[in-house]
Amino acid sequence: MICEWCEVSHATHATNTVYWELPDGRKVICITETPCVRCTACGMEYQTEETTRAIEDQLFLIDTNELNKQLTYKELMYKERILKRNYFNFS
Repeated sequence: MICEWCEVSHATHATNTVYWELPDGRKVICITETPCVRCTACGMEYQTEETTRAIEDQLFLIDTNELNKQLTYKELMYKERILKRNYFNFS
């Protein structure tokens, strides 16, 4: 896999911890075990566009008042949705 930062083929799929601001800006949550790309050449760890979009969409579709300050990526993705789709995402 090619690293998007250094363009060397030393990147692999991994997981890491990210901190995400809720759509309403009220608080930040910690999301552990989040899929990422890790490059052993430059040391960069980053989320793909697909993972970023999945997190942002899910945060628009669930009741964020019910979220703990920390949860895993899977726990976030399995939260019950109160909307069917993110109407703010036009892509």
